[in-house]
Amino acid sequence: MDAITALHRRGGVARVRTLTRLGVSAYELRRERERGRIRSICRGWVALAGADAMLVTAARRGVVLSCITLAARRGLWVLDDSEPHVAAPPHSGHAGAGRGVVHWSAPVFPRDPDLREDSLENALILISGCQPRESALATWESALKKDLVDLEVLRRAPLPRAARELLDEARPFADAGTETIFFTRLRWLNVRIIPQAWLLGHRVDFLIGERLVIQIDGGHHVGAQRTSDIRHDAQLKLHGYHVIRIGYDQLMNDWPAVQNMIMDAIAQRLHLAA
Repeated sequence: MDAITALHRRGGVARVRTLTRLGVSAYELRRERERGRIRSICRGWVALAGADAMLVTAARRGVVLSCITLAARRGLWVLDDSEPHVAAPPHSGHAGAGRGVVHWSAPVFPRDPDLREDSLENALILISGCQPRESALATWESALKKDLVDLEVLRRAPLPRAARELLDEARPFADAGTETIFFTRLRWLNVRIIPQAWLLGHRVDFLIGERLVIQIDGGHHVGAQRTSDIRHDAQLKLHGYHVIRIGYDQLMNDWPAVQNMIMDAIAQRLHLAA
């Protein structure tokens, strides 16, 4: 296998010893460096000229991308991934020095030394101890919704307590993390709450009781989607449902007002059929 192909198959970053094991000669590596197609990034590691900057930085720091950073790279819902989160072995000395959060911990699932990204399972375990419970649960449910982890494998693994609790609680129903957060915050209600209920030919985010519909708007509720939402809202109202729409900013930054609005609706028995 030639050096360029081998690097492409490893995300653009690899250990020299791994490339050598695959049959890439020292001469070829030197030639590709001279051509500017490969560069040395630290002792024992090389990368393609246009390799992913985060993977290159991880190789230089001796860490792996993990926790919410890895989850975001896998397309999962996370509350805030503006600060990089990486993982490093315990007692790894200077490894991990740099910007962001470093999780010094022994992985539950073995890490491939050739990869600079953690497994999603390890990332979820770190998230369970790193993020607020409701946002951690939202990320776990996002992984289940996308069918990216095997529940049975996780159940058999020696998970720490926080991860075990999230595994027992997580359900693969929420379309977005905001729905998980909403449901978590109202579980104390002594009223039936059905997520992703099917009403009049469409799914609604939540049906509280028999008639109170809650829709949580995200950034995609614009244009044709917004028009469709308005049309469905009108149909629901004509059939006796009461619809409350909640925006992201309301949910995350003004929860007391949102909760009071729902409590007022329940007090007026808007969740019950006439």
